[in-house]
Amino acid sequence: MFRSPFRLLILLVGFAIVVGLPDRVRAEDASGVLVLGRVSDDPKSQYEQMKVLLDYVVGRMGDVGIHEGRILMARDAVQMASYLRRGRVDWVSETGAAGMLLQQHAGAETLLLSERNGIRRYHTIYFARRDGPVKSLDQLRGHRIAFQNRTSTSAYFIPAMELLDLGLPMEILGSLFDAPAETSVGYVFARTERNIATWVHKGLVDVGTVSNLDWSDPQHIPEFFKSDLVILRESEEVPRGVEMVRKDLDARVRARLHEVLLGLGDDPTAVADLAKFHQSLRFFDLDERDRRDLKRLHAGVIRVTSEIE
Repeated sequence: MFRSPFRLLILLVGFAIVVGLPDRVRAEDASGVLVLGRVSDDPKSQYEQMKVLLDYVVGRMGDVGIHEGRILMARDAVQMASYLRRGRVDWVSETGAAGMLLQQHAGAETLLLSERNGIRRYHTIYFARRDGPVKSLDQLRGHRIAFQNRTSTSAYFIPAMELLDLGLPMEILGSLFDAPAETSVGYVFARTERNIATWVHKGLVDVGTVSNLDWSDPQHIPEFFKSDLVILRESEEVPRGVEMVRKDLDARVRARLHEVLLGLGDDPTAVADLAKFHQSLRFFDLDERDRRDLKRLHAGVIRVTSEIE
């Protein structure tokens, strides 16, 4: 039977797509591969540092059949949860609340805690203009507060949890110029710590939230802003970083990953390689305080996602 060249081209293209799919699936599910995931809106800036860590780990996991490492970035926690459920990602390095979000939506499990550049725990700082209308959090009804983004532990989940605990209803605003109801707190996402500080300083929002680490960093909160700002409250500390693994990760791979990460901070080779990126990492097993804090974060994540989002 005669087929036109155009129709033949369509058939060939369709055949290539169908044939290509199983290869791609097999590549993603290939044994011997460890996939490290990260949620990021700037993957390029984090890739090389992640690759150094992953290469170090993979190089010490041959005895459990791991010979290759891959990095898979996600645009948000929803996409990363999907990757975990489908087995496309094995291990994710996250902040505390973001890790609990992956636990809630994908059943991810906490393997270890991570200390970054010598910092193991951190907390939220709420700040306002010294001459502004809000002097304490219980005066926030009818006013605006700025968070960073929907996955930030210190600049979204912790303050949202605490405001709900104070009995303050919250509503997302369409823009900086929307007015919240007199009975609720209006919130906006500023994306960066610098934006949060600028919006508070200019009076576009009444209160901002950042971590104590960002508060102390002049790149994020310029020193010349601080004479006009006042700290309203500081939250309790929580673990800074958590290492999450998918719930059905092979037990031998999981145990070896745990062992390698625990020993990384004492290996001069790993320390030197990470230092090239101005980064140091150490990993720790959870103690009772850590478990209590993560349990509190998990409960807060569930409440925030159900009552606000």
